[in-house]
Formats: sequence, C-alpha cells, structure tokens
Amino acid sequence: MKPTLRQMEYLVAIAETGTFSAAAKKTFVSQPSMSAQIKDMETQLGAPLLERGRHGALLTPIGQDIVARARMILRQVEEMKVLGREAKGTLAGRIKLGVLPTVGPYLLPQATRRLHKSYPELRLFVREERTLDLQEHLSSGYFDAIISTPEDHPETKALSIVKENIYICIAPDDPLAVSRAPVEMEELEGREFLTLGHGHKFATVVKNIAAQANATTSGEYEGTSLDAIRQMAAMGGGVAILPSLYAISEAKRDPQLIVRPINHPLAQREIALVWRYSSPLASKFEKIGRVFFDVASEIMV
Repeated sequence: MKPTLRQMEYLVAIAETGTFSAAAKKTFVSQPSMSAQIKDMETQLGAPLLERGRHGALLTPIGQDIVARARMILRQVEEMKVLGREAKGTLAGRIKLGVLPTVGPYLLPQATRRLHKSYPELRLFVREERTLDLQEHLSSGYFDAIISTPEDHPETKALSIVKENIYICIAPDDPLAVSRAPVEMEELEGREFLTLGHGHKFATVVKNIAAQANATTSGEYEGTSLDAIRQMAAMGGGVAILPSLYAISEAKRDPQLIVRPINHPLAQREIALVWRYSSPLASKFEKIGRVFFDVASEIMV
C-alpha cells in the first residue's frame, strides 16, 4: 500500500495546527481515526513523521520533507479538479490566497463579494502574512497565488492590481494639517514617523522615505496594524505613514481624518496578484486579477 491523499491531508493539517485535536476538527474527522491513519502512514513509509508530546505534535526531519511533498501533491490534485471544472467555461473550485495585511482588509471585502456574485462556484481561502512568509508559502505550494509587492517575489508571474501612493496621517492640530494638498519631502524634515513593526515590508518603505526626508522612525513605538498607527498619529504621537488603499478608504469613512499624499517617487509601491510560472491556473488568475484591479481603481477615486 501507499500513503493516501486523505492521509497526506491529515499530516498537512497537523503540521499547520500543531495538534491532533485541532487538525481533526479542521478536517472533520475524529481524533482516534486521524491518529490511526497517521500511524498507518508511518508504517508504510517506515519512519516516524511526528514527535508526539503533551504540548502537541512536532514534525520530525523526515516529516517536514514529507509534508512539503504532500502539499505539492494535494495542490496538483486540486489543480486537476479546477481545470476540469474550467472546461465548462466558468471559474470554479478552491483557491488559497495569501495577502499582505496592509492590503487585504481594504481590498478583499469588495473584491470577494464581486467574485462570488460573478463566479458563485469559486471559493477563496484567504490568509494574511508578511512578505517573507508569502514568498515561502507560494514557493512551497501552500498558496496558489498571493497579493503582494511583485519585486519581492522573483521568478513569478504578476498582474498589477494598483500602484499606491504613500500618505501621511496627522493629528488635527498638527501644522501639517492646514492643507490637504500633497506634502513635500522638505515639510517632513525632522519629523518622527510611525510605522509597522519588524518583519513587515512596508516598514522598509517608511524607513526609505524617512531617510530621504531627513526624518526619523519611532524607536519607542511600532504598530501591530495600520489602525494602531493611525490612532497614535491622531493623538499627536507622530506622523503615520500609510498606503493609499487604507488612507483613502479610511478618509471616506471618516471625513475628519487628516491624510495627505507624499509628493515623491519613493512614496509609491505596486501591488499585484502573483503566482508561480509553473501554475496551470494562469488564465484563472488573470480573470481574478482583473476583478481586483477594478475594485482597487474604484477605491482610489
């Protein structure tokens, strides 16, 4: 006998959740049944795949290799199913999508509603991750596609969704709040920028702008979200640096919010739908990407 697709699915679920109980719940199977299937898989392969303990289940070195291969096999099977459905002339099946946390909450709600309306048989499973994690999980096959900055994902195919300007957000009593016009770099000299914590690519964008403007980034506060940065700025804690999808969306929701675009070539970034060159789902991603493009264009108006 050989490991079954179901056994591979169980092993991947354990790798992702860290415990048998959570993995069993995720895959809609009883924990004893899952445990028996994994034991059978280990017997067939002749090696232990998991280290079991009170605190969960850890992959052994060979278990890590098997999980990586299992993900690719499961992904290929899912792609075959999708290709079969696409032969009927519609978008259908499941797509696992990774997305930057500085983009997802402001683009996806409208885009997913539009996709569901146009393609009711299409299912998007979305997860927010940092740039480095997006790259790793796209390469491994965990994600089918990602929404990210294309320059950070070499040897991939990308369809541009939006070219964002970078905005500042300041407190109502800040001297920079007297205008809503684009702000020049010299106006930001000496100011302290608020940004996301280490590991977020957007933090690097902010540091580059700060260096160009002779400004600084806060050494005392690193936000966990764009909302946290905006709220800190509104209380006079510094100048928040925000991408335009977020800044424009929030300004529409709260007319009292003071945001201004930065007038400099550094204060821009491109967001794209990115997928592997080897993916057989390129035509599907192009259709999905056009929906994202249309929604982003409407937000930016």
